[in-house]
Amino acid sequence: MQEKGSISIHTENIFPIIKKFLYSDHEIFLRELVSNAVDATQKLKSLAQLGEFKGELGELKVRVTVDKEARKITISDRGLGMTAEEIKKYINQIAFSGATEFVEQYKEKDASTKDQIIGQFGLGFYSAFMVAEEVEIWSKSYKDDTLTAHWTCDGSTEFTLDEPTGEHAKAERGTDVVLHVAADSDEFLEEARLRTILTKYCKFLPIEIEFEGEVINQTQPIWTKQPSELTDEDYTKFYQELYPLTEPPLFWIHLNVDYPFNLTGILYFPKVKDELQLQRNKIQLYSRQVFITDEVKDVVPEFLMLLHGVLDSPDIPLNVSRSFLQADANVKKINTYVTRKVADKLSELFKKDRAGYEQKWSDIGLFVKYGMLSDEKFYDKAKDFALVQNTAGKYFTLSEYQEFIQANQKDKQEQLVVLYTSDSEAQHAYVAAALDRGYDVLKLDGVLDTHFIGQLEQKLEKVTFKRVDADTVGKLIEKDEATESVLSDEDKTRLQELFAKAINNEHMHVQIEALSPQDSPVIITLPEFMRRMKDMQRTGGGGGMAFMGSLPDSYTVSVNANHAISQRILSADEEAGRKLARQAFDLGLLAQNMLKGEALTAFVKRSADLLTA
Repeated sequence: MQEKGSISIHTENIFPIIKKFLYSDHEIFLRELVSNAVDATQKLKSLAQLGEFKGELGELKVRVTVDKEARKITISDRGLGMTAEEIKKYINQIAFSGATEFVEQYKEKDASTKDQIIGQFGLGFYSAFMVAEEVEIWSKSYKDDTLTAHWTCDGSTEFTLDEPTGEHAKAERGTDVVLHVAADSDEFLEEARLRTILTKYCKFLPIEIEFEGEVINQTQPIWTKQPSELTDEDYTKFYQELYPLTEPPLFWIHLNVDYPFNLTGILYFPKVKDELQLQRNKIQLYSRQVFITDEVKDVVPEFLMLLHGVLDSPDIPLNVSRSFLQADANVKKINTYVTRKVADKLSELFKKDRAGYEQKWSDIGLFVKYGMLSDEKFYDKAKDFALVQNTAGKYFTLSEYQEFIQANQKDKQEQLVVLYTSDSEAQHAYVAAALDRGYDVLKLDGVLDTHFIGQLEQKLEKVTFKRVDADTVGKLIEKDEATESVLSDEDKTRLQELFAKAINNEHMHVQIEALSPQDSPVIITLPEFMRRMKDMQRTGGGGGMAFMGSLPDSYTVSVNANHAISQRILSADEEAGRKLARQAFDLGLLAQNMLKGEALTAFVKRSADLLTA
């Protein structure tokens, strides 16, 4: 007997809304329907394990087929199946309970709220109507003595439901969902398109998915297994499956927790090198092995998005499209847990194999610094395994380095001064001068190091950082002792005037300093404050100091009063003195790597003229 009915709803607007707004991407229909089929199959397996189903399970595959000529896609399972009464309950009533309220609410809500509302009404099955002009359900319950149930709906609120017998009856338990594909959805009749969707969303479902005679999924991906069952080769092989043509990972973390939330997964540390052009959205989020999204920013702290891998949790709240995460207590707990596990793994590697950890530092250093800068709790843990490297290539933890320079690099205010270079080649003369003085110099040449230095100055007590070219070596770490000048005040004034005239540049400020005779005759520096603000502006962290990026550089030209060349300039006549001063200044520019192009050519010519004079 055929029953005709109307879905309990007081408006004709529900299906157009579903079709247009339920999901941002119509391909999701296949994930929803296959996931439903898998759920029905797993429920039957559970009943069998509990002894509530005593029949033969047989082969439990979900099959997806496409008939392009007949314009049909069929999703079949051998799971629980449904009776006619259950179809009325689960497909008609529950799916649309409160549907009128939904339509009314939707009119007043923005898109994000709409997603949450849809999630309350169990509309996943109805994603089929985004691509189908008519949907049929053929179902036979696992229960004894039940008839085939046949439900048909054309996307309006009308449906038919009957219980065919004889040759039209379904022979085996389970459900077939048949989609009669609409004219505007031809792409979903293409075998290659369906295979791509199935591979994307269903690759790791726990029940075999067969498409056109081929099983397309792994039912037991390695994150569902215990670490004790797996080898390093298993982990690296899985990584290559997820990310073909990439270098092997440095190491990984296998996550497995069932309280106070459920979470499994594997996070891989890729080789990222010292750059910020990193591909994010490489962590794939699953719910019970169904692919959800690679937008995991709510589940994973931003700095951990540099990692690759898989997270799987049934406890992450998702809207009906499973495309946007809703922040709640579980998400925050998972976020905190993942951060702690990553910090614990790094700490363990550092303690167990420091030499190996140091070898990996060039790959993981950017990641660790990014984490320290963006997450206070991570900083607290990472400060014990974050490394710095000096120009001799030796690695130190932060506390080790403070101890290393304690004796020699305190200034007269008892402040510990950390000297560093951002480019050891370009700043070689300054590095050499610092090393000659018995100081140590760090290499801090990464893209985040300007920000990292600022953070360390806030966190470390009585510690300041100065780049080696920020001042003359004697002023980088000011001590109580002072070098006496061999020049009279009158000579200093004349020397300053000669250099000012020779340079003739308002951004170069000449000062005469009593330096060691072994120091360079002219040292050109950009004050630490101005240079740091300009660096911050370039890397996007200038805040209210944006104007600094547009200011011209204002350099200090320190002329060494105690160098022999100063005496020679003073003893020469006015013109010769100016030429010598200009040459000494150009040598300072050359040491600072500031003499290029036309200026370098002019310097070479002047040098030749002086040599032949």
